[in-house]
Amino acid sequence: MISFRLVSVAALTAAVLAFANVSARADTLSDIRQAKKIRISIDLTNSPYGRTDEKLQPSGSDVDIAKLLAKDMGVEFEIVPTTGSSRIPLLQSGKADLVISSLSITPDRAKAIDFSVPYADLLSVVAGRKNIDVKSLQDLDGKKVAVTRGTTQDTDLTQRARNTQIVRYEDDATLALAVASGQADLFATGRAQVVVINNKNPSRELEPKITLQTFLLAIGVRKGDTELLNWTNDWVKANLRNGKLNAINKTYHGVDLSPDVVKMGSN
Repeated sequence: MISFRLVSVAALTAAVLAFANVSARADTLSDIRQAKKIRISIDLTNSPYGRTDEKLQPSGSDVDIAKLLAKDMGVEFEIVPTTGSSRIPLLQSGKADLVISSLSITPDRAKAIDFSVPYADLLSVVAGRKNIDVKSLQDLDGKKVAVTRGTTQDTDLTQRARNTQIVRYEDDATLALAVASGQADLFATGRAQVVVINNKNPSRELEPKITLQTFLLAIGVRKGDTELLNWTNDWVKANLRNGKLNAINKTYHGVDLSPDVVKMGSN
């Protein structure tokens, strides 16, 4: 009779080998072209990066970027829905070929996946109602701050605001609902999200209070997918130079890309 321990070890070994096989593959680009379809992971609860419009169709800046990338590659585009915390696992497990989901470049993430040349930037802020006097992280001591689980804001506040009570929500849509309904008066997110919530609920009178960091956003690529990474880098640079990525950013976020990001196209 095979013991439970042996079965567990065998199962673990198989899982590790399977993961290693996925990570070591370098022909994903060929597979995509052969299948004539690319699977891109996008969070559709994080407006204006990703959302579902009034016709129940995917919309947002990351959706438009993914559509443009698939069109230029000459393949069909399939969305793999995700949340902030599942973006990298979906890529690592092979369920998605790329991640285009307001994914900022961080040292920890760079250990798990590769990043393309940045295509945009994101201002990470703590925001709240105008009548709340908060100007620094120290002012958050003893206060509740809502975040989306697994985001850079979650990590940032966990590390830098240790006396703050962090209330975690599973996705950006739930966070936005909590803020709009008055369940949360302080929250940490991307600056664009503050604008979206304010536009829908002007009576809440929300404003950015503290700038946490400015992040560069990039396309996530699985480790070992060198050909796909190279193609993606060339694509990002070309579309920074021709202005298409800037046009998408201005349409959804109301501002041009920062000069630092635009310069990436010429490097």
